[in-house]
Order: sequence, then structure tokens, then C-alpha cells
Amino acid sequence: MNSVSILQAGRLVAAVTLTVVASSLLYSQGQSKPVRGEPIRAGGPPRGEPIQPAGAAAVTTNPPVINEKAKSSAAGEYQAVGFDKLAGFPYVVPEYAGTNKPALPDPNQIPAAVKAFNGQAVALKGFMLPLKVEQGKVTELLLMRDQSMCCFGSVPKINEFITVKMVGGGTKAVMDQAVTLYGRLKVGEFMENGYLLGIYQMDGDKAEGPGM
Repeated sequence: MNSVSILQAGRLVAAVTLTVVASSLLYSQGQSKPVRGEPIRAGGPPRGEPIQPAGAAAVTTNPPVINEKAKSSAAGEYQAVGFDKLAGFPYVVPEYAGTNKPALPDPNQIPAAVKAFNGQAVALKGFMLPLKVEQGKVTELLLMRDQSMCCFGSVPKINEFITVKMVGGGTKAVMDQAVTLYGRLKVGEFMENGYLLGIYQMDGDKAEGPGM
């Protein structure tokens, strides 16, 4: 090998050596470079709120407590009863010929499910027909299933009306719209001088309706 080739080979070896040394220095500096910030630690409480899927209800760890008393209405102590139940069975009234007193009605005609309302506090909706007024207030009335007797003079069936006596100062008269009577219901035949007057009575506590 001539002198020129030896010189070129020496330069090549020196260049490679410098490259290796420089790479080693850069690697060592990168390894010793201080870490910035805080390391990530596993565990610990999650921050923020979990992502809910679309349309899903929000999950709360402490759901609100519902006050049962707040849900009950002012009429919550009264059981709602309708004429669909009270008038939902046939009742045969003994015929009266006008000479002798009629025969006593069969007391077994009222179903047991209806008799179960006897003595219960109920709320019943119907139409008012005043019977007695004192100081501008209705103290006695009939509460009827419809307005037939009020407007057309037709006689309702015996299980389609309730004889009501208001407890206290009476109530306002409402003739043309339905009202709701609250009170204690009495179920069973009541007679006067041997005549059947009805099968439902009520001690009325209060009435609610339009304009009342």
C-alpha cells in the first residue's frame, strides 16, 4: 500500500472513532438529564366526574331523600271512591202499592266489596242537590251520580245517590258542576216509618269544586 492510501485509511478510521465517541457522549448526557415534573403514580381518587354515555341518567352517590309527607295531598287521608263501584250492582227496591207499607228489602243485595266502605273516610265526586240551607250554607244535600234529578226530574236508582249531612258550618251550593265531597261513608239500608230512604249516607267534612 502506498503512502497516499495509508493516509486516507488513517483519516477514515479517525472519522469513525470521532462519530462513535460523540454518539456515546450524547447518549450518556441524555441518560443523566434530570426528569421534569412529577412522576405518574398509580391509584389515588379520580378527579372530575365520570363520562356518562349519551342518554344515560346522571349517577349520584347521594340521591335526594323524598319526604313521603310532602307527597301526600290535603285529601290523602280520604280513600277515593266512585259511583262506578257504588252503583255497579242491581238493587231491587220493594214495590209500594199505596195501601200498606212495603216489604223490607233484602239486605244481602249490597256486595261485600261495597259494604267494606262502611265507616271509611272517602272522597266521592258527584252533583249536588241541596236539601237544607242555613245562613247561606248547604247543611244537607244529595250527592248524585249525574244531573238527571237536578235538571230533568228523573228519579235516580237507589245506589246512585248519597244522603249527606255536613259536619260544621255547611258548604257553598254548586248546582251545575261536579264537586267532590269528603267525609265518612255509611253503607246499609236506612229506613223511616218502614220506608226505605236509601242505602248510602255520609257525614260530610268538606266539599271542593269550582268556585268553592
